[in-house]
This record gives sequence, C-alpha cells and structure tokens, in this order.
Amino acid sequence: MNGTTACTKQPRDQWILLPGVHTGYIGWEQYEDNQRRLRENAQANGLDRRTGPPREGPALLQGLAVCGICGNRMTVRYHSRGGNLVPDYLCQRDGIQHGKSICQQVPGESVDQAIRDLLLQTMTPMALDVALAVQQEVQSRTAEVDRLRQKQVERARYEADAAERRYMHVDPANRLVADTLEAEWNSKLRALNNAQEEYQRLRQTDRVGMDETQKKRIAALASDFPKLWQDVALPDRERKRIVRLLLDDVTLAKHELVTAQVRFKGGVTTTLTVPRPMSIWRVNATDPALVAQIGSCLLDHTDSETAAILNQRGVVSAKGQPFTFRRIGRIRRDYDLKSRYDLLRQAGMKTAEETAATLGTCPSTVRAWGLAGLLSVHSCGDRRNRYLYEAPGENPPVPHHGQKLSLRLPSAAVSSQSTQEVQCEA
Repeated sequence: MNGTTACTKQPRDQWILLPGVHTGYIGWEQYEDNQRRLRENAQANGLDRRTGPPREGPALLQGLAVCGICGNRMTVRYHSRGGNLVPDYLCQRDGIQHGKSICQQVPGESVDQAIRDLLLQTMTPMALDVALAVQQEVQSRTAEVDRLRQKQVERARYEADAAERRYMHVDPANRLVADTLEAEWNSKLRALNNAQEEYQRLRQTDRVGMDETQKKRIAALASDFPKLWQDVALPDRERKRIVRLLLDDVTLAKHELVTAQVRFKGGVTTTLTVPRPMSIWRVNATDPALVAQIGSCLLDHTDSETAAILNQRGVVSAKGQPFTFRRIGRIRRDYDLKSRYDLLRQAGMKTAEETAATLGTCPSTVRAWGLAGLLSVHSCGDRRNRYLYEAPGENPPVPHHGQKLSLRLPSAAVSSQSTQEVQCEA
C-alpha cells in the first residue's frame, strides 16, 4: 500500500520445499548435515550446552552429562593427578549466574570407567545378534505397516475414481448436481494426493532395511570395537565421537553412591551405580585387621621386632611399603596402641633405677643381676639396654658391699663367650 515490504519467518514445515530441483555446489544431504553440525556447535555456547563439539580432554561425557538434581547440563573441570588429567563434572550454571554454590560436583574418573565398561559389554557378538534380530523384527513390522498405508492410498484412489465416475454420468444440464459432484471429486482428489504424499514421506522415514554386507560389517564391530577403543593412538576426541554415536545423554546424581542413568540412541536406558572415590586419608589409612595384628605383636615384641615379623610375613603398609620401627611407632600413635614399654609397666615391672632403690643397691648391679639371670628382665624398647625388671620376690639377690662381683654371663647375653667382670661399689 505505502510502498514498504514486510518479511515474516515461517517454520520450515510450512514451506513449499522442493529439494534437488536445481543443481547446487553440494547435495541436499550434505547441506542438511552441515546445518546440523552448525546447530550443535552453536548450542555449545548457549545455555543448554547440548551435544557441543568434542574437545581434546579425556572426559567422555563432555556435553552429555546432565545434572540429576536440577536437570541442567554439566560442565567439565580437570585437575592433575600423577601427571594425568582427571575430570570432574560440575553443575554450576546457577552458581555462576546468581553467585550461589554449585549444585553438585561428581568425580568423573570412576564414572568414565563405568561408561567404558558398559560400552565394551554392549558391543559384544550376542548383543549385536540381538540388535540384528530386533532390527529384522522392526523391518517386518514396518513392512506390515507399509501395506496398511498402501491400502489407505488404494482406498483413497478408489473413492476418487468413484467420485469421477459419478461426475461423468451426471446430466450437464443439471448444474446443481454437477457442481456438487465436481466439488466432491476435487475433495477426493486432494485426499488422494495427501495420502500419496504422506505415504511417500513415511516410507522414506521407515527405510531400515540392511543388506548382507551391512550385517557383516555390524557383526565385525564385536571384535573391532574393543581393539579400536583400547588403541593408545586413538585421540580422546575420537572416543567422544564414538560415545556420541551410541549415547544420547547420561544423568548423574551423587548421594552415598554415584548413580548414572544412561540413555542410548533409540531410547533404551540403563542405570549404573558407581562408588564414590575415597578421600586421601581413607586411602592411606591402615586396614583395621592390620592394626589388630600389630597390636597383637606388640604384646610380646618391641617396635623393631614387630616390623621384622610383619616383613617376614610379607605384609606391607597402606602405601605398599615395608615396615620399619618408625612406621610401627607412627601407627601406634595414630591408632592409640600401647607400646611394649607401657604394657610391661602396666604389668608392674620396674626400671633398673626403681629396682635398685627397692633392693638398696645401684642400677649397674641390677643390670648385672639381670644379665646373670638373678632377676627376670624384659626388653621393652628399641634403644640399647632398655629393660624392665620383675619384682625379685621373697629371696632377692643380696649385694656384697665393697666386693668385686664376678658373674659368668650366658652366651645369649654377650657378643663373646668370655667371662665379663662387673664392678660395682655399693
């Protein structure tokens, strides 16, 4: 009216689209594939972050992980462990936009391992045989549905032909009847045209048949897939592309265990339960059975003797290291175990100084009596000459004041078999 133009965008299903009418630089299928890739890459920068392009990191579920609490897409954060990148899946959109704490953070290493195992178990000869059988059943049912649709087209054609015959037999002079039959004929023709177009569209959609060559290639995946997946030369990006060919998404929820609800292409779902990784202090904690074993050894042995006994039995620490008396002492302190010294003291044994004060002599004489077997002596530590003595009883040894005490010591108590002289002045 006023010389202006207006443009209104219509959804694609309302277009009059005739693909392949004109020759282009690329085919229609390639154009559709390019548009799909562009949409996926654009969504990687949007709020949904659905099926974004695979990146170089090792996280298998990058772009596929969904928060099991709020339903948002989860992002990936990496940290280094032992020189390798380890992923964590985070739901942090609300935290970034509104300054709140993150919804949940799921350790990704154990989840990725569970997904790897699931895919390797899925791509087995039996699973592929079942998939081929299901595909064959779907194909047979599709053929049955196609026959039913074809009958609908035939019925519409019969009704159009009947309307045409009725119109042809009418008297042209009777314009009222002729116009009515012509309108009915046109209506039946439109219904036939719509039925044929719908039939062709659904037939293109339902083409699921496979020839023998394709079936052989699918069966070969059972042996090729594990080799391909475990190939060290395969980049992480290609592994992610393989995962995206098989999975739609994975919903993660972290409670006492990590639950992963896996949705395959085609709608099949399965649920995995993954234990949460232990904290570092739990990893390095000594096993309770080993603590009990150490406590049992300490009843009759020192720290050094206990370490030697455990090493002889082939027992190692939580970090896989052999035992030393320092490591045994640290375990005693960490788990509140009593040492050999404390146990003997609780049993009423005394030091050389305390025993000497009781017997009215000097500590060196008590040590000499202990070496000579006149007093019951027990080793109580790893330092040299650290002993405790039992009470002497009713007939204790009597010191000889001002005299030289000559004792012949047993060979187990000295390094040589000679007689040693112990001099003590009372």
